[in-house]
Amino acid sequence: MFSFINIFRLVAFLEGLSYILLLFIATPIKYLLDDAQYVKLLGMPHGLLFIAYIILAIMIKPELRWNSKQFTLVLLASILPFGTFYIDYKYLKSVNNG
Repeated sequence: MFSFINIFRLVAFLEGLSYILLLFIATPIKYLLDDAQYVKLLGMPHGLLFIAYIILAIMIKPELRWNSKQFTLVLLASILPFGTFYIDYKYLKSVNNG
């Protein structure tokens, strides 16, 4: 079943993965090998996933009853490497969607 929580979990995973690839693969290739094609390839999808992550977090906040501290942590996780994986483990994995 497709709930906003399940969609958020998928977007969080993809956003986190794209961020890791961008930071640890594409950016070093850009600066060490002078090849920016991977940054260009991953940049737009990552940006769209980042925006989707923020919008979905705002949408599911009331349903999950996140307080201000939790919500701030969810938002900050989107700018930290591996942060979205932590949010999935800490706040989303145990949510019963059925």
